[in-house]
Amino acid sequence: MRVLLTGAAGSIGTVLTAGLIDRGHEVVGLDLVAALDGSIGPWHTVDCADVDAVDAVFAVETRGAGLDAVVHLAGNPGEANLPDELESHVVTTAALLEAMVKHAVPRIVYASSNHAVGRTPRSDLLTIDVRPRPDMFYGVAKVAAEALLSLYADRYGIDAVAARIGSFLPQPDTVRNLSTWLSHDDAVRMVEAALTTPDPGFAVLYGVSANTRGWWDLGPGKALGYDPQDDAEDFADRVADRREDEVEAGHVGGQFVTEAYYRPALGAAD
Repeated sequence: MRVLLTGAAGSIGTVLTAGLIDRGHEVVGLDLVAALDGSIGPWHTVDCADVDAVDAVFAVETRGAGLDAVVHLAGNPGEANLPDELESHVVTTAALLEAMVKHAVPRIVYASSNHAVGRTPRSDLLTIDVRPRPDMFYGVAKVAAEALLSLYADRYGIDAVAARIGSFLPQPDTVRNLSTWLSHDDAVRMVEAALTTPDPGFAVLYGVSANTRGWWDLGPGKALGYDPQDDAEDFADRVADRREDEVEAGHVGGQFVTEAYYRPALGAAD
């Protein structure tokens, strides 16, 4: 497949670019920054919130070899005020979806987040059927972006898979991560499955590895062909107990439900 990958210079983007290329896919990079040293393939330095610039990228690519899908990772990974979060995650998604409809690109894989349901109290199994329960404005924006994907799937027949990513790290480094970890290799497996599964329509999966201590329902991902292979338990003996572990164990979003992350919705950006 020929895939436009936004946020290609980020931590997940660089891993996915290499991993998808290794699996025989062609990756077209897009980011706010210029192409990284050693990058392979086309690259566009564009703000995904700029609808005209995004459309121009699609126009260039569809006049050439074309695009089969989009993997949308771009966006501020931290907490900001509500307008900034909506622009970073919802407006960018809308710009891409509009261009996909115009240029007949049929599939998108979206990097959603566990923070879309972060206020959900911990239980034995977190299903995809729990109500949206964000823990921050970042999570609110992820919920809204998922809703937008659902609309475009229903309205235009786009295949859209939202991956609610846990803790993407080289290895887990907290007790919470022993449940929420997504390994680099499993991230590649997850995205390739979401890109290649037949006719998913609108679908949600939890982006975590096959962790022994996991409390995320892996069934929806497996139904899409995502079969995680790694287990955070392999690193458990290297993870020290911390004072914060009890608080982090209370909710899906861990510490991000606490008052330390409260801020005015319309306050000045950090």
